[in-house]
Amino acid sequence: MESLAQGGRGIARREDGFVVFVSGALPGDVVRARVGRSKKGYAEAATIELIEPSPERVADTCLHEGEPCPGAPWQGLAYERQLALKTEQVEEALRRLGGLDGFELEPIVPAAEPWRYRNKLEYSFGEREDGELVLGFHRRGNWREVVDVEDCHLASDTNNEARNTLRDWARSEGLPAYGPDDERGVLRNLVVREGVRTGQVQTRLVTSAADFVRPPVDLHTVIDGPAGGTDGPTGVLGEEHLEEELCGLRFRVSHAAFFQTNTRMAEQLYAICAEYAGLTGSERLFDLFCGIGTIGLSLASQAGEVWGVESVPEAVADAERNAKRNGIANARFVAADARLGIRPLVEEAGKPDVLVLDPPRAGLSKKVVRRVIEAEAPRIVYVSCNPTTLAPNAAQLTDAGYVLRRVRPVDMFPQTPHVECVALLERPSQ
Repeated sequence: MESLAQGGRGIARREDGFVVFVSGALPGDVVRARVGRSKKGYAEAATIELIEPSPERVADTCLHEGEPCPGAPWQGLAYERQLALKTEQVEEALRRLGGLDGFELEPIVPAAEPWRYRNKLEYSFGEREDGELVLGFHRRGNWREVVDVEDCHLASDTNNEARNTLRDWARSEGLPAYGPDDERGVLRNLVVREGVRTGQVQTRLVTSAADFVRPPVDLHTVIDGPAGGTDGPTGVLGEEHLEEELCGLRFRVSHAAFFQTNTRMAEQLYAICAEYAGLTGSERLFDLFCGIGTIGLSLASQAGEVWGVESVPEAVADAERNAKRNGIANARFVAADARLGIRPLVEEAGKPDVLVLDPPRAGLSKKVVRRVIEAEAPRIVYVSCNPTTLAPNAAQLTDAGYVLRRVRPVDMFPQTPHVECVALLERPSQ
């Protein structure tokens, strides 16, 4: 491998210049890989054997059945090297994809803990050739097989114990894993969430429709048919909501609502949002894609009023309850798609002084960008989990008259190529 592409895959080239993007490979590695999708100018492949490791490689920490954890593809890189590569990828995306210049790229904020940092993990059920039930992650390069997990170093000891206890129960009951090929079996997934500050652990079992004894979990989701994923009708068997503390506030989280996966680093992320927002106590702040209200509520004490917009009704209900339980009276939340909700919100509340954006990995659609521009906020704080979508969005905003001032990467996900960053865009004073 000669280098890394955006997203963390290794780049290999044939003698004729044809490019192959190889997942699970790092610069300097010699690997055997299985080629999947192939197009005119490039191909995609997955590593199935590391033949000769790069001289830069460090020993893997998280292994499952002798294989590197698929959730930690960069664990073979020294942590300082990970930080440098993430900074390079943010800069490359903004300058090359966005055509942006003149901004200050600030030093990346390193993770508080390089391991044991995830407060949520999703596991899959599978079966060995002898029929023994396993619970863990899909094998790298082969999504039909599941590697059993005893101790994932991305998870806490408590999370690992919850997973192993449920697997032991399922084995004792003789319940089979669901097979997507023959659409038979029962057990599909297990989702374990943890309140790092509260000590609460919430488990959600995802199964096919079947009759079996009551599972020892908090939530039970039933999926009927071949559909994948973990979304479906959910019954409550124990704790319905997860409780967590963040930025001195107490939050209630529904199972379908988004919550930052790294609790400790989320506080640092939101501190950067507060710094960039530059609130003085009187501003009207819009919090788009607000989820359960974590960013907006953490900034409410510094603002005049906060208005959150979120498309998931359960998350909006959580946000309203979270405001009430924390005694925050200057925050309101609206259940609406951002594309449709911004104009009515401006009509009701007036134009924002500060607009906070925290979109999903796909970033903002062109229509949402247009609505953001129409809102005419003097200052925009953009929280991005994907620099390749931040770049074109920031370029669209600069084309409309905004100036990209500062960008600060934050390492929310050590041992992976994922990088979060916060960007500040301002409309120059007229």
